[in-house]
Amino acid sequence: MEESQALQQFNKRKGRLTSVLALATLVSAFGSSFQYGYNVAVVNSPAVYMRQFYNQSYFDRYGSYMDSSFQTLMWSLTVSMYPLGGFFGSLLVAPLVNKLGRKGTLLFNNIFSIVPAILMGTSKESKSFEIIIVGRIIVGICAGLSSNVVPMYLGELSPKNLRGAIGVMPQLFITIGILIAQIFGLRSILANDKGWPLLLGLTGIPAVVELILLPFFPESPRYTLIQKGNEVEARAALKRLRGWDDVDDEIVEMHLEDHSEKAEGRLSVLNLCSFRSLRWQLISIIVLNMGQQLSGVNAIYYYADSIYRSAGVKENDIQFVTVGTGAVNVFMTIAAVSIVEATGRKLLLLVGFAICCTSCAVLTMSLNLQDKIDWMPYLSITCIIIYVIGHAIGPSPIPYVITTEMFRQSSRPAAFMVAGSMHWISNFIVGLVFPFLEKGLGEYSFIIFGVVCLATFVYILIVIPETKNKTFLEISQILAKRNKVEIKVEAENLKLSPWQAEQGKWEVRKSTKL
Repeated sequence: MEESQALQQFNKRKGRLTSVLALATLVSAFGSSFQYGYNVAVVNSPAVYMRQFYNQSYFDRYGSYMDSSFQTLMWSLTVSMYPLGGFFGSLLVAPLVNKLGRKGTLLFNNIFSIVPAILMGTSKESKSFEIIIVGRIIVGICAGLSSNVVPMYLGELSPKNLRGAIGVMPQLFITIGILIAQIFGLRSILANDKGWPLLLGLTGIPAVVELILLPFFPESPRYTLIQKGNEVEARAALKRLRGWDDVDDEIVEMHLEDHSEKAEGRLSVLNLCSFRSLRWQLISIIVLNMGQQLSGVNAIYYYADSIYRSAGVKENDIQFVTVGTGAVNVFMTIAAVSIVEATGRKLLLLVGFAICCTSCAVLTMSLNLQDKIDWMPYLSITCIIIYVIGHAIGPSPIPYVITTEMFRQSSRPAAFMVAGSMHWISNFIVGLVFPFLEKGLGEYSFIIFGVVCLATFVYILIVIPETKNKTFLEISQILAKRNKVEIKVEAENLKLSPWQAEQGKWEVRKSTKL
């Protein structure tokens, strides 16, 4: 009877989307995640004019033009330095979020956006292509930090019943960033000889917006209470975020989490790899992030122009078809935001990887037959669009949500550091290896991506639990069973009021039964 009353009380206390939470989400996602997506696509459209600038700058300096191999090397560095910078940024996640906090790290991260925006925006005037390459690696560091810290920050701000939807918002702004870069990258707008420096420099605008507005929003209450030990400030932040004064239930849950992991302390990456209680969580985030990038999403975008060209799309119209594909990506990510709390995380991952696997298989067939059957090029275009839809609803956004939910406060920074490193290393590998795969295997290279999608699908089906609408402590209890360990929580030792202690013990009993 007491447990049913407590359950009803908890259900009544479900969080709602307040204006403070909504604005904090928009400011942090626009200021940081948007830049990640924008810089993924920004150099694609003006590539011809930028390479001409590289050659002309070299001529002005040395009196001769670059040979083709050196020019290819310089352009390859321009493209590949971005994911390499992302990897370096991921390595900074744990030390910065533990030292500066989640919000503090996002504010500090704007340095890695504003400085390269100035460098790249003035590169033509300074007649130096080298500073573009330097700018790309610095803005990559910005992306590596933001791609990990924004999901962590928003996951810790959100009530459990909104954590999935808000956790997908960073990915939504990444897709919006890609789309805006594609639109501004039309030749009639900024992808021309005069406009490309401005196109590169615009990445600094979201950083300035975030630098001005984010200080008005609260730091993560979980960081404030568990890591800084300031319950008064954490309670005040929760009241602003939830829109009411009674936040005792969440304070209790944070105390329980803090108490249950006191023995662990703040975990480093080395500790994370050695803890038996975190074994399956660690393996899962590695599989999800590698599956996300090695599933071929970047290769699909790389191959898209040639597929559109073979389907008879006019050269000047390919850029508009590319923008249309970006719009589909944004629309389906919005759909993922809308349905993630209803369907759960696991189902979206399974459906997404299944669609990607099937699309890779059919795309391989259609590419082989497109010279023999008239309508096959159109099937290839359809496969690209369906692949983008599948990736947008599951593999792209959900791994960030899962990483936030599978780890508790002491291990979450190190977990994001590992996840981010796997994400950017895999991204770098695909960018480096795919041109050789395409040359050696041609259309059959998509069979490899299909196998990766299938393997990830099987792993998710067998191992990944559903985390929808559960507290971090409940999720830890579920995963403890898989790791064959026990998480002990003694609510009596927390010096809580009798009502709080009873509510906390009910929370642990409920999670143990799941």
